[in-house]
Amino acid sequence: MKYQHKKSGSSWLWLSAIVIIIDQLSKYWTVQSLALGESYEVLSFFHFTYAQNYGAAFSFLGNAGGWQRYFFTSIALIVSVYIVYLLQHNSEDKYWSNMAFSLILAGALGNVIDRIIFGYVIDFLDFNLGFYHWPIFNVADSSICIGVVMFILDPFFAVDGEKDPH
Repeated sequence: MKYQHKKSGSSWLWLSAIVIIIDQLSKYWTVQSLALGESYEVLSFFHFTYAQNYGAAFSFLGNAGGWQRYFFTSIALIVSVYIVYLLQHNSEDKYWSNMAFSLILAGALGNVIDRIIFGYVIDFLDFNLGFYHWPIFNVADSSICIGVVMFILDPFFAVDGEKDPH
């Protein structure tokens, strides 16, 4: 009897790597092109604005005195290890959930890189609709949000009636 190795969702880690590279290059461009707080109008409702986020989403705990850097880094690393575990135990053909996990992983690690190197996260995507000014964010944040939405919608997009166990 021949053993057949089943390919896992970890084959999707290439997507995480690409998103991390795009995230880090976009942040590098921001730091090289704009002074802190400087804003460049792309469209009337969209600007590139260089901001430093010492907290989490929406600058949550941004003024907490520094401990939050280690707290958020630890959480992101723990979540990243768990996501890699999930990818390794997920079938390669579960495209939707593997893509969701890979995007969440990329976003978490993209922001961890910033926290480790700088002590804060570099943000630059600034949307102001007039009636609502969205908090400034980055590619990693977008990746996490898209991945989470995909994860939530995953049961509705299972192929051939298969449901992911996650």
